[in-house]
Amino acid sequence: MSYNVDFKNVSTVGLESSPVADALAGLRANEARYFMNKYKHEFTVVPANDSQETLDYVNHILKKERDIEFGARPLETSHFQVENINWAYVFYEDGLEVNVLYTIDGPKPKRAVGFKLSEGMEVPKELEGKFKFARQKSKLAGTIRGSFFVIKGEY
Repeated sequence: MSYNVDFKNVSTVGLESSPVADALAGLRANEARYFMNKYKHEFTVVPANDSQETLDYVNHILKKERDIEFGARPLETSHFQVENINWAYVFYEDGLEVNVLYTIDGPKPKRAVGFKLSEGMEVPKELEGKFKFARQKSKLAGTIRGSFFVIKGEY
């Protein structure tokens, strides 16, 4: 069952099993606010069990590009297109968010994988020493630590 993420009344619906559920819910709400403000797009998530195609897409890119396979359990995903950008999100039980931005066309396509860490979580062992994380303050999510890499291949 899908869930439209409300960034005005932050809820842990679907994220209850996470040890950082409140921070992860704030991180998810932060994404919802971004898409509403920038694109007037409603950010909707579905349980990971119901979205194997999205999980396979994100996992394939992570494995091919950087040989990364996360051990944490995925809780929710989101996959949609706004304008000419294909977006995929996976929210993990440990508090990690992975997003894939992939422009479909245009003169200089933007293609990247982003990692965001919920406040209170450790850097996952799969990312330790491989990425530097910048800090960003968010009213909804507290302090977000994030990093990214540019996608080289075609997916």
